[in-house]
Formats: sequence, structure tokens, C-alpha cells
Amino acid sequence: MDAAAHLRGLSPELRPRWNALVQRLGASGSVVVAFSGGVDSSLLATAAWHALGDRMVAAMVRTPVESPTDVDWALAVAAEVGFPLRMIDLDQLADVDFTANPPDRCYLCKRTFLRLLVELATAQGYAAVVEGSTVDDLRDYRPGRRAVAEAGVGSPLLELRFTKREVRAFARSIGLPNWDRPSEPCLATRFPYGSPITIDGLRQIGQGERYLRELGFSTVRVRHRGQIAMIEVSPDDIDALASHHVQIAAFFRWLGFACVAADLAGYRPGSLNELLPAGARTPGVNA
Repeated sequence: MDAAAHLRGLSPELRPRWNALVQRLGASGSVVVAFSGGVDSSLLATAAWHALGDRMVAAMVRTPVESPTDVDWALAVAAEVGFPLRMIDLDQLADVDFTANPPDRCYLCKRTFLRLLVELATAQGYAAVVEGSTVDDLRDYRPGRRAVAEAGVGSPLLELRFTKREVRAFARSIGLPNWDRPSEPCLATRFPYGSPITIDGLRQIGQGERYLRELGFSTVRVRHRGQIAMIEVSPDDIDALASHHVQIAAFFRWLGFACVAADLAGYRPGSLNELLPAGARTPGVNA
């Protein structure tokens, strides 16, 4: 897809905001975009490609804790838009501080992979590294924001006050294939803080969530609580989940769980953060 093709579906009311984003990225001269295959970083990478062409590269850090579909989406978006994509492999499970799963786990993770992207930028002569945080990311516990600040990485969507709703509207308008993809934080977020992150647990979560999506549930989380699998789906889908309880229970027992439960409150972002003391998860302070 050529760069101009991205703008053909962009409505006149959206163009000023799009132009501001493109100008912000163009002013950098050249950038490495922290890319995950999600809609936020996809829009950012597309805007950087439109602004800078070959003076940008999207870089994805591929780890054991990423959702199995993340790489597929990243490859699909890069191929659809045409921007260059670099894969960097990182074995986070070799880091005992990370696998101990402290409340600042996301900080430890983001600090490591942003360091890799800064090293890439320095080695390849890119002027800056940017990532896809939005205004919504200031409303929950986001320890990774500290790593962004420490690394000197830019957040153009946040700087220009983009919300996730706006990002999806832009992504839909310019034809990104993942515009309506649900948010997919890494699989480490399925473990309660203090519960060790293991390769077997990641396998159980990944296979369990893929199975639930095959049953037709688009928004799913499998929270790993030792021998218990706590399933979250959209509140509107709880009745449908219950109607499949026999086969779901059988599959999750096959995965190795002794007990399968459903959170009757339904999915909500950061539900495990609710277990932290209030002062430890102040939005905008620890975020």
C-alpha cells in the first residue's frame, strides 16, 4: 500500500489531528517505533512511515510472554502498510527479577526492551525512539511509563492527547486491518503479583485463551491462580460462557488446572491491579 492510499478514507475532520501527528514524527528526522502489533503502535508506525518513509523502522521485541497472535498481527500490519519491521528476540524468563513478578514487573520489562530499541537506534543512526502510549494509559497503574521517561523515549500519541477511541477511529479510517482488535497486554499480566511467571503457566494461558476465542469470545483473559483458572469475558458474554461450561471445564482440566472459575464481574482492564494497595497504584504517579 502506498503512503497516499492511507489517507483516502480519512475524513476532513480527522485530517488536522493526523497532520499534527505526521508533523510531530517528521520533526524527529528518523525514528525507531516500538511496535507490538496492537492498534496504538500500528497507527504510530503508519504515521511514521507516512512522515519519514525509509527513515523509520518498526521494531518488535519478541518474547515468551507475548500473546501467540501478536507476531502474526505485527507481520500482517507491516505487510499491509509497507513499513520495515525488525524483530528482536528477548528471553525474559532468564531474568529472575522479572519472573518473580513484583508489582513493578512492567517497569522491569519495558526498561529492558526500550534499552534494546535505544541501542538499535544508536547503532543504526536513528535520531529517536517512540512508543504508543495514549491518554488512557494514564488512568490505570502503568509502571512502564517510568521506563519510558528514563529511556528518553517519545510518546507522540500521548503528547498530542490521543485517546484509544480516537486511535481506533483513525486506524479504521486509514484501513488498518487491526483497527478493532481488542487490547492484548502480554501474558505475564495474567499472573497475580508475587506469583512466579513460568513457561508452563504461559503455555496454559496461551492455549486457554486461544480455545476461548475459537468458541467465539473476542475479549478473554485467563487469570492464572495456581491450580485455578479464572476466566474473564465481556459482561455481555457471561451467559454464553456458562452455556459452554462442560466443554470449557474439560479443556482447562486437560491443560492442567484443577478448578475452572468465571469472574462474574466480567472483563475489565487491569483487574489484578485491584489487589494492590490503593497508594501503590495511583494513576499518573506510578504509571
